Amino acid sequence: MKVKPALIMIMVTLGMAVIGCESREGPAEQAGKQIDQAAEKAGDTIDETVEKAGEKIEETGDAIREKTSD
Repeated sequence: MKVKPALIMIMVTLGMAVIGCESREGPAEQAGKQIDQAAEKAGDTIDETVEKAGEKIEETGDAIREKTSD
């Protein structure tokens, strides 16, 4: 059985494409991931702070209601 040169070229091209698609992160991609992580952490911190502030405001409102209802 003879293999046609066109088939060999297709196989070589596909092999090179698979090798070329190997996932290697460059410095820009690594920096982008670090920025994403920092933004996510900052967002989590803000959410926690807002939640705590809301609880304090609620407690203060309750205390004011207790003082003024007497």
